[in-house]
Amino acid sequence: MQATEWLVLNALPGLGTQRIARLAEQSPEWPGGWLALLPRQAASELRLWLDHPGRSPLQSMLENNLAWEAASSRRALLHPGHSAWPGLLGEIADPPPVLWAQGDLAALSLPGLAMVGTRHPTSEGAQNAQAFARDFASRGWCVVSGMALGVDAMAQRAALDAGGASIAVLASGIDSIYPARHRDLYQRLSDTSGGLVLAEHPLGTQARPAFFPRRNRIVTGLSLGTLVVEAAEKSGSLVSARLALEQGRELFAIPSSVHNLQAHGCLRLLRNGATLARSSQDILDELQHWAETFMPPVPVNGQSKAAAERMHTRPQAAPLPLREEELPDELLGLLGEAPMPIDRLVQLADIAVSECQRRLLMLELDNHVEQRSGGWVRLTKP
Repeated sequence: MQATEWLVLNALPGLGTQRIARLAEQSPEWPGGWLALLPRQAASELRLWLDHPGRSPLQSMLENNLAWEAASSRRALLHPGHSAWPGLLGEIADPPPVLWAQGDLAALSLPGLAMVGTRHPTSEGAQNAQAFARDFASRGWCVVSGMALGVDAMAQRAALDAGGASIAVLASGIDSIYPARHRDLYQRLSDTSGGLVLAEHPLGTQARPAFFPRRNRIVTGLSLGTLVVEAAEKSGSLVSARLALEQGRELFAIPSSVHNLQAHGCLRLLRNGATLARSSQDILDELQHWAETFMPPVPVNGQSKAAAERMHTRPQAAPLPLREEELPDELLGLLGEAPMPIDRLVQLADIAVSECQRRLLMLELDNHVEQRSGGWVRLTKP
């Protein structure tokens, strides 16, 4: 399948990344096989475009995206089967069908380390972010992050300053810069050798709160490991940490003083089993055996050879269900002040574990719930 087909699938109503991924596993022929598998409304929209493209709103969408790609040699529409498609994304439960890419695609051929942290780092946290990023960049690694304020942007700037590679994954369309104050970093990543910007949302999409956890799964999914540099107890970086573990990736955290409130999240991660990172060597000791086998993505049934080999030895995240509808706030109604184990919550809500975990992540990011010893509780004052 080509970029056109993946763009169409991505735009069909009633579908989402999970369902598209699960259908793609069946390797249906285009277009007949997909028409047989798609829900009725999606199949109807696809058939209209196939038979009468001029009458379908999908046609103008396609023309706009293909024109965007053709406007610069540093732009690409990545999809499974594309020569630069990051095979590591094939290991996560809900990979994006399409990635809008702007910059140097060679960055995807390097072993990646996700670096995340607070938007308000201490001077120590800022120094650590820059030092670790510079060191990994000089060793031929790619620093992957979200171009957010604080640790993310500091690490990415440091990697580029060291002449290395860095990938930013946006929580918006590729043509929307968020935060706006990072326009210079966006341009640098787009124009510099080793820099790359990725987005899974269509052109013109503005950043929304719900998009950030979705963005984080790509940041961690592109990386062999995730380093939390500095994070408070309620930091959104802890969402990335949990996603990394669910994806079967290595998780690292930098220790700090117990008096540093901006590092309490890291201390919690270390207490719960994250690998302590005193220097880049601590991380390399855990990841170098993966990095040594890392190679530029050469698709093999939708995955790179290196990704396929790793799948046999690294634990995989459980596949997410096909249902794409957003849960109402019924989870909040089931929680109270007493911690409730997730298995009990799953039973009461009658949903899959993975679906429950995803909803809890969203609620936790909005400060509606909190995980404590014994389970999850509802916060009375979000």
